Amino acid sequence: MGNQNVFERVEKKYRMNQEQYEAFLRAAEGKIQADRYGLHTIRNIYYDTQDYELIRSSIEKPKYKEKFRLRGYGEIREDSPVFLELKKKYNGVVYKRRTELAWSEAKAYLEQGLLPDQESQIMREIDYFMKLHRPLPKVYLAYDRVAYQGNDDEELRITIDRNIRSRRHRLELAYDGECDLLNPEEYLMEIKVPLAYPLWLADLLCELKIYPVSFSKYGSVYAEAVRSGRICPSAEAERGMQAAVRSRDGEREKENWSVACEL
Repeated sequence: MGNQNVFERVEKKYRMNQEQYEAFLRAAEGKIQADRYGLHTIRNIYYDTQDYELIRSSIEKPKYKEKFRLRGYGEIREDSPVFLELKKKYNGVVYKRRTELAWSEAKAYLEQGLLPDQESQIMREIDYFMKLHRPLPKVYLAYDRVAYQGNDDEELRITIDRNIRSRRHRLELAYDGECDLLNPEEYLMEIKVPLAYPLWLADLLCELKIYPVSFSKYGSVYAEAVRSGRICPSAEAERGMQAAVRSRDGEREKENWSVACEL
């Protein structure tokens, strides 16, 4: 956990309406504080195979799954720092590997295969992934986020996202227009901890009836595109398409209340 480019933690997601969002922040006052960035925009380009094999596999909920994305924060310029991120999940534990590059270096690697000057184990893992799957840029996905950390436990991280938006054309990290909003009336909260939740947080989630959900931003965008006919998977991908639609339909279903109260 000492290397900020390597993360291993349990992450759970919660969808909240306006009332739950406001009630949560009121009740958590004094327990958490926003980080120094305040409300900021996160921009991503998700990479996948030609027939969306990576997200189709992820939606079927295997024990192991992985995604690759290019990520930047705020306004993106040629010299802006961006991140190549390889996100893996195994048995509910998230392992995120990422390396920081200048935007110009990232473009040179992603578009021309030119490796950056600095060598690292993470870059070698990313390069192996790229050569194995040969992914293409598929979706621009952005959202506005406030990140919080615990006052008494700095390893407790809570992020709340809003205005989740995406497009499947003009896949440029520096451009944030022409997007479709996903669930505009909702907030997506993610709680990230290395081990167990603090008791006050588990009690608060139970009290406000905020339940953990299975939710993927990229997966939801893909599912909506399948539903609307904008993506037509091949016959071989039919199983993945049906799983995507089922996931989109059932993503608001509550998990067992006793599980939520015993976090």
